[in-house]
Amino acid sequence: MAQLSDDCFAFGGDLMPVDAALDSLRTRVVPVTGTEAVGLADALGRILAEDLTAPFDVPPHANSAVDGYAVFFDDLAADAPTRLPVTGRVAAGHPLGRAGRRGEAVRIFTGAPMPDGFDTVLMQEDCRTDGDAVLIPPGIKRGANRRAAGEDVRAGSVVLTAGRRLRPEDVGLAASLGRRTLTVRRPLRVAVFSTGDEVREPGAPLEPGCIYDANRFALMASLRQLGCAVTDLGILPDRLDAVRGALERAAAAHDVLITSGGMSTGEEDHVKAAVESLGSLHFWRLAIKPGRPVALGQAGGTAFVGLPGNPVAVMVTFLRVARPILLRLMGAAAEEPNLFSVRAGFAYKKKAGRREYVRARLARGDDGRPTALKHPRDGAGILSSMVESDGLVELPEDLTRLEPGAAVAFLPFSEVR
Repeated sequence: MAQLSDDCFAFGGDLMPVDAALDSLRTRVVPVTGTEAVGLADALGRILAEDLTAPFDVPPHANSAVDGYAVFFDDLAADAPTRLPVTGRVAAGHPLGRAGRRGEAVRIFTGAPMPDGFDTVLMQEDCRTDGDAVLIPPGIKRGANRRAAGEDVRAGSVVLTAGRRLRPEDVGLAASLGRRTLTVRRPLRVAVFSTGDEVREPGAPLEPGCIYDANRFALMASLRQLGCAVTDLGILPDRLDAVRGALERAAAAHDVLITSGGMSTGEEDHVKAAVESLGSLHFWRLAIKPGRPVALGQAGGTAFVGLPGNPVAVMVTFLRVARPILLRLMGAAAEEPNLFSVRAGFAYKKKAGRREYVRARLARGDDGRPTALKHPRDGAGILSSMVESDGLVELPEDLTRLEPGAAVAFLPFSEVR
């Protein structure tokens, strides 16, 4: 079960700034327990559960960075070509078997271990052979084209820290240390559901007044991309007993329950009553657009997240609010997505005291600088605007008017996926 401190979602009163809400959550939400060992092929996207320390240097031996000739630098003339006999050959995986000797050169190939003593490598393109000897031009620097042992990783150093969400390069680095498995956090178990008599499964007949359930599928895709183990509870009927029963069963086997919409206080909105009957629920009114109403609470010992009903508001609040909560529950180290300074290609007015996210795509200006172009349709129900955008322009609480050409913070979708 998700480990949540008492009243961890109890926020009320005036609209809460986004940063204040996230700071509070970071201190109150405790990661779930449980780890498992997985093979490297299955480690991508998982949360590392323990520090990974290098047991040896990488590379474990000095080696050549090029195809060429290994020599002693002190054997080379400073202002004239040097002729040295070629007395051996070293290829990757095939050491010379002895130390180098002064006054000789050995043929060496990229990645091959440097014999002891040799400190410099000449590229073959810069040399000329003369029978069993090589002619080396002057001007090379001492240590050229020689990679040192431990140049990549030093023995005893921590190369990956616990809480890291593993990327392809992390998996490759673990492999370079000889690891076949890694200890990671178990996947966060998340149950997703929708409610509403107007909501239909994609592909089903669409009666007048009904809509297809886009939010649930967008949420499940976002959760799987985050590395969660997702259970689809489908569309629950608009009956309190049915909603309560489904949530009670799901809470017993999951860490998080998540939905969108249906969280008002109307007599047909049963999710609120169902969650409260199983635990506690608090409405968290964020100073954010699109978004604002986010319901957070607990059904038994299981966290509950209720997002807004409009598709764009669902996506924005998932990326900026739910995602940090889920990562914290997953045991991930705090990771703030990178926002990049770009030029605004549009004018905009907004209310003070509210953070707003504007959908935009990037284009190159005449001077080559990236410019954010606002999507022409900005309704909270226009999901196609997310598809046709590259990310979100983040406008801070104290801004009320944006002029074209001003610098703005841009959050690429790639930073939160």
